[in-house]
Amino acid sequence: MSFVNKYWEDPNVLHVNRQKARSYYIPYSGKETAKAGQRGGSPFYQTLNGSWKFQYYPSVTQVQDGFYQEQADLSGWDDLLVPSCWQVNGYDQLQYVNVRYPIPVDPPYVPDKNPAGVYVREFNLKEQWDEKDKYIVFEGVNACFYVWVNGVFVGYSQGSRIPSEFDISSHVKRGRNRIAVMVLKWCDGTYLEDQDLWRYTGIFRDVYLLARDASHIRDVFVRQQLAEDFSQAVLQVELEAAGSAEVKLELQDAQGKPVVDGVTIVDGRGSVQLTVDNPQLWNAEQPYLYQLYVCSGEEVLRFPVGFRRIDIVDGVFKINNQAIKLKGVNRHDSHPELGQTIPIAHMIQDLRLMKRHNVNTIRASHYPNDPRFLELCNEFGFYVIDEADLECHGIGRAEDWAEGAFHKLSANPEWRAAFVERAERMVERDKNQPCVIMWSMGNESGYAENHMAMAEWTRRRDSSRPVHYEGAAPVYKGNPNVECLDLESRMYASVDDIRGYAEDESNTKPLFLCEYSHAMGNGPGDLKDYWEVIYRYPKLMGGCVWEWCDHGIKTETADGVPFFAYGGDFGEVPHDGNFCIDGLVTPDRTPHTGLLELKQVIAPVRIEADDLKTGLVKVTNLYDFADLSHLALRWKLEKDGEIIQQGTVWELTAAPHAAQVLKLPYEVPANQAGRFFLTLSCWLKEETRWAEAGYEIMFEQFELEQDSIDAPIAGGDGWGASDIQVREEAGRLVVEGFDFRHVFDLNAGAFVEISKQGVPMLAAPTHFQIWRAPIDNDMYMRKKWQDKGLDGAKTKVYRAEWKAQGSQAVEIAVSFSLTGYNRYPYLHGEANWIIAGTGAIELDVQVKVREDLEFLPRFGLQLTMPKGMEQVEYFGNGPHESYIDKRQSVKKGRYQLTVDEMFENYIMPQENGSRFGTEWAVVSNALGMGLAFQASQPFSFQASHYTPEDLTKAEHTYELVKRKETIVHLDYKMSGVGSASCGPELLEPYRFNEKEFQYKLKLQPVFKEDGYDGI
Repeated sequence: MSFVNKYWEDPNVLHVNRQKARSYYIPYSGKETAKAGQRGGSPFYQTLNGSWKFQYYPSVTQVQDGFYQEQADLSGWDDLLVPSCWQVNGYDQLQYVNVRYPIPVDPPYVPDKNPAGVYVREFNLKEQWDEKDKYIVFEGVNACFYVWVNGVFVGYSQGSRIPSEFDISSHVKRGRNRIAVMVLKWCDGTYLEDQDLWRYTGIFRDVYLLARDASHIRDVFVRQQLAEDFSQAVLQVELEAAGSAEVKLELQDAQGKPVVDGVTIVDGRGSVQLTVDNPQLWNAEQPYLYQLYVCSGEEVLRFPVGFRRIDIVDGVFKINNQAIKLKGVNRHDSHPELGQTIPIAHMIQDLRLMKRHNVNTIRASHYPNDPRFLELCNEFGFYVIDEADLECHGIGRAEDWAEGAFHKLSANPEWRAAFVERAERMVERDKNQPCVIMWSMGNESGYAENHMAMAEWTRRRDSSRPVHYEGAAPVYKGNPNVECLDLESRMYASVDDIRGYAEDESNTKPLFLCEYSHAMGNGPGDLKDYWEVIYRYPKLMGGCVWEWCDHGIKTETADGVPFFAYGGDFGEVPHDGNFCIDGLVTPDRTPHTGLLELKQVIAPVRIEADDLKTGLVKVTNLYDFADLSHLALRWKLEKDGEIIQQGTVWELTAAPHAAQVLKLPYEVPANQAGRFFLTLSCWLKEETRWAEAGYEIMFEQFELEQDSIDAPIAGGDGWGASDIQVREEAGRLVVEGFDFRHVFDLNAGAFVEISKQGVPMLAAPTHFQIWRAPIDNDMYMRKKWQDKGLDGAKTKVYRAEWKAQGSQAVEIAVSFSLTGYNRYPYLHGEANWIIAGTGAIELDVQVKVREDLEFLPRFGLQLTMPKGMEQVEYFGNGPHESYIDKRQSVKKGRYQLTVDEMFENYIMPQENGSRFGTEWAVVSNALGMGLAFQASQPFSFQASHYTPEDLTKAEHTYELVKRKETIVHLDYKMSGVGSASCGPELLEPYRFNEKEFQYKLKLQPVFKEDGYDGI
């Protein structure tokens, strides 16, 4: 390796010949092309994206000198698209790790076997560029790289997710040129890039050339100052020039109308002050953008200007003097096929989905995103927490979190320049982006003098935005001096913790939950609890759910079955399994039900009952800046799931943070038994960039009366009881009536046959079930439950007796327990079954649970119905899954689905598809022949083609073998889903921890097409 210096293991060398960091822009030749923002429309821009010659080496020591020479022979080299990541193109090892470093911890040193990728391509330069200075910009290269042009060394850089720019003017010529780049997988910077993600390598963001006038504007900082009453805004435009340049500035409004202009001569540095009267303000709800054009020589630079002021007043975070709540998500760059190379269309897809689900904030976790992503956030309207590309989580893990271990790099002065530079390059690049409302000094890297130096530099450079860093929280026991930070930040603080913070008057900073409510698998289940508290206290400014998307990699089995892979699926060591599958959307951006839950919980409108008897409802505007005039309200009144009245309110007028009372013209029919539900829905009047007209923003639902349920299994013509025949045969009780035959196994305490008109309704014996396939948020309870053997619980029958109740019913009494191998029984129960002459089966079970069991996953009756039982109808919460702590996004109603539609397909198979609060349900074949279910109280209902054991055993979706039978669960209760895979333990109200309970259930064989009442 004599042809390069070993910069990659020297923390004192962060770059060689790299240009000083500057604001992001592309020079254009005119205002119109600059406004369009299409890079290719600029004559001063030339992309180097495309096919490069590529050679991969398992170790940098294998790279042969001379590849960068102008005449180097490239025959036999591969072709690789730029931008891209090696690992998704078949080079190097796909690897997912969370906290751990994938290399030995010996900073600044990395393994000698350090993979290298060599890129070479030729490019032409236009004649028109002859008199221009030429620069090359790499927007993202992981982890470090060397550059040669026409055989001459140009420079070196590291810092994976921040731009690197080099002046190549003296190295290029008109016509044909050759560039060579050597990228290394690891460098000393790897110790600062230990983020929770797939470890990708390569030139993964855009590469391009810029042609600049010899004297040109090099950097622009558009500072703004707003009058206290916002009647006037002053733009202080700070300019840095290469040479001396005459500069003309023009500010245009959103319609392209000139507002103010100015002229100055800049020799090195200068500034221009522009004053705007009555500026229209920018915020995430109304993202009004002006455009500032900076013209010098042949070049036009464009910068978006969003007038907004960010303050912290008496511990309250404010934008434009309005206290706001940050309703956010954490977002990694992640594409299921391209890795960290993110197309513009994919960025827009994410932003549209976020807008559609009421998200207003994005934490760029844990590094600066593509600058075009921030431009899109300006336009769509998002608050962005811009985060430095800094995480050294594994430093603490390497010493098993010994005292002070986490802070070693942050406290080491030899690393200070590397820390500070990562803040500097982020701030300089993004300082003109209106969407950026906070600077974050990285993530999970300890806290000591180096972080303080980062924050202090940032505050000096840009005092208009607060500085954030969660790693300074007291729990980490870092440097106690947090004066350089403007707010408190926490990860996964409990609801009680944030309430306690808000109520403690000694806490003078606003609290931001940079991560909360871990959205892994079937979850999160605690959103409502957080937001009830966040809304209550002004000092709580909101937070960001972890996280936006599942980081699965699209792949397929050897048999060609597609699936999303996670850690360990590529044979990598070490790995952290499916912990990367922790998002609100799937890798291909299909929303999980957790995102629907978030949408409803953080909705910008709240509807409350005022006087439902007279039709009065209160509508509260939770927007911070917009009134409700862009929304309309639909209402409908349903009786037992059928619409009987409906209407629309077109004029909503409530101002931000205000309320209005509406009188809805519905009338509840008198003297009618049934269930009456009023459902109200706010929806967009007009199409937006992110949603169609009529798109629902939120809903609310109220039950108007509590009359008896108009239950479908409650009789009707032809449903009268008949005499029954009862006989006991070899331990089985056979009960036959007019049109049914049921068989109960007295030894097993279970029904083995239920039929009507000869149609079988069971394919296996019934049994009581306490196990659920663990969800990701059961991560810690799973071990406890399995250690106690709950996953293998079996029924022990102590006694089973029967007796006739006249000629039209028979009662079966069963004393039983559920127990496991080498375990005392988990519970004891007394089950009384009654088979009536109608064919109906009633269950009354009383249960006592062992005192030392923390809480049960569930308790209910499990049935296996035969092939063909695919139709599901129920009255309850829907249309998607719901649980005791995850049910804000469902409506009470009457739903018809298939068994497959009841299934929620998580990448890691787990408990799914239950419907909390079901009133009644019917599972039948296509002809309506099946079983109806009803309980004495609303129950959790589930129909699936997989047993809990199937889901527990499978680790990937392709491992699930769909059963022909339908597995039905009728649960008295199930524990909630929570957020405990990374967040707090499941809240007490959502634990199924009752030690004694009674459950009454009714099963009825039905033929729906025989005029079944209610069906």
